[in-house]
Amino acid sequence: MLLLRRLGFEVRRQRSAVPAAGRGVVVTRGVVPAGAVCAWYPGTVYLPGDPLLLASIGNQFVFACADGVHVDGRGGGLSGLLFGSCAGRDHMGPYPAADRSWRTELPANPLAVGQFVNNQSPGFPSNVRYQEVDLPAVPYPLRRYLPYAWYRARVPPPMRAVVLVAQRDIRAGEELFANYFTVVHDS
Repeated sequence: MLLLRRLGFEVRRQRSAVPAAGRGVVVTRGVVPAGAVCAWYPGTVYLPGDPLLLASIGNQFVFACADGVHVDGRGGGLSGLLFGSCAGRDHMGPYPAADRSWRTELPANPLAVGQFVNNQSPGFPSNVRYQEVDLPAVPYPLRRYLPYAWYRARVPPPMRAVVLVAQRDIRAGEELFANYFTVVHDS
């Protein structure tokens, strides 16, 4: 409800309209205006050279950024364990280093569902695009709201984030679809 009041829309994971696609992300209430961020692609952030091989085997949730950074958005299995370990390692006193709830059915950040956005296909055209964003230094008390953890310890800012941006107005009842091969990089 808060998201609807603040942003004018809500998105949720639901069964996809694409046959055999599993789950997708649907606008359940309101309208996502063109140009608005409508989802975050959460996960463990790997810099070029970080050991991603084992976590990537059979993993369809590894997002490759234009500059060689990868975001592993799989919430379970080895990927989920690595995210939990990295987020736990980086906490600062009472402050969590990341929002871990994106790996559950009810994420604290309701936009942290970007890993479930399905690829466009005939009959289901793209209505969102991926946008790489480098976030400036985020104070530790606020990092608890970001669904990202670095694989490598003590990486200086900026923090890499990947968000999905609406290409047009998207109304309640519509599913989000992206072109998996279109990424816009913003430094």
